[in-house]
Amino acid sequence: MSQRGQSTLDQIVTAHAQGDLARAEILCRQMLVAEPGNFQAWYMLAGLSFQQQRGPETLMAIEKALALNPKSAEAHNLNGAVLRALGRSEEALKSFSAAIKLQPGNADLWLNRSSVLGDMGRTDDALADVDKALKLRPTAQSWNNRGAALRALKRPDDALKSFEKALALEPGYIQAMRNIAAVKTENFRVAEGLDDYARQAKLAYGGAPIREEHWELPQKQRHDAEQKAWLAERGIQTLFYLDAGARVPGSAVNPLNAQPIAEAWEKNRPQIVVIDNLLTPEALDGLRRFTHASTIWRKVYREGYLGATPEYGFACPLLAQIAEELPAIFPSIFEKHPLRYLWGFKYDSDLNGIDIHADFAAVNVNFWITPDDANNDPNSGGLVLWDVAAPKDWDVAKYNRDVAANRQFLDEVGAKPITVPYRANRAVIFDSDLFHKTDRINFKPGYLNRRINVTMLYGDR
Repeated sequence: MSQRGQSTLDQIVTAHAQGDLARAEILCRQMLVAEPGNFQAWYMLAGLSFQQQRGPETLMAIEKALALNPKSAEAHNLNGAVLRALGRSEEALKSFSAAIKLQPGNADLWLNRSSVLGDMGRTDDALADVDKALKLRPTAQSWNNRGAALRALKRPDDALKSFEKALALEPGYIQAMRNIAAVKTENFRVAEGLDDYARQAKLAYGGAPIREEHWELPQKQRHDAEQKAWLAERGIQTLFYLDAGARVPGSAVNPLNAQPIAEAWEKNRPQIVVIDNLLTPEALDGLRRFTHASTIWRKVYREGYLGATPEYGFACPLLAQIAEELPAIFPSIFEKHPLRYLWGFKYDSDLNGIDIHADFAAVNVNFWITPDDANNDPNSGGLVLWDVAAPKDWDVAKYNRDVAANRQFLDEVGAKPITVPYRANRAVIFDSDLFHKTDRINFKPGYLNRRINVTMLYGDR
């Protein structure tokens, strides 16, 4: 390589280190005009494209790099990473294996291969790769990956020990904290799990502001401006805020619904029940306060709604109380299903909601908390379900995200829609395999009028 070429490479590295990806990419492309056979420039260009989530461009660049230097373990590793991100697991596995063959003493390569093996459901193989990485170099990430494999193998106690070892090495390791919270939540330790989720959210988001994907979209900007003004009126001016969301005395879930709902669940086919007045007045007020005040609405969906998950702080004692009381009051519905996950969605006044999908669980609980007078059309704004379940041989990526395939399947089998209109404090509990979507939304503008729904998933599909 020429002295000038080395100087350009140094400039690319400097620009990347400074976070100036645009300049680094310009320099890469300029260098490739002068030296089209420069492996390092193609490899750097691939890395820059991958960092900016441009998968096809990354593949093109990394293929050029590998053609120039097929014995680069780093290039095979990057190729595996982008193939995994594109959902091409088998090809990713081959690339990671090629990298390991070239550098069998590189712990990171074993970890990367373990991740794609986990994606493919080959959990025992994933665990074996993690153990090889741990022998080479025990790190917080390797202990975390080991815990993830053990969690998938339904060994929660062993998983927790691995996650705790990750935290012993790196006390601020957010992913290990989230994994500990998840293991507790899905093993009937809901209050502990949600408390752990809230603690890590404060650590992750309580400092410097962190922008995430699609935050530039107008629905996110409108919501955050409205929330900021609402909080300022109450003397709260901070970038991150979690309302206490305290448990309520007595019951959070109205026990008066128990007998008729249990009977309806047993006889209804498909299994769908509608519960009005799900929460007691104190619980409904407390949950509204928590969702209005907490700055947890971080995930932005292009259709028009915002999402809050436990990782973002959608985890308070009141939500734990509700999640624990549902199986206690409706044991025939929930049987011995643990809470798998929960989230909240908050909608723009007239943009779209979630399209046709099914969820990865046995029982789906979906309930709404915005007052009825916010809804301009009492015949809509709720949920549309179909009387047909997702095929058992479909994986979660298909039935949860492939709207075109879902719609085609429903048309082919002649599925019939069932519309449940919006009502405040109404819950729809149903077999989570059933296809469903948000009904048409026509709510009044204004911060407190935004449609809010909570979803809780119990058990395994």
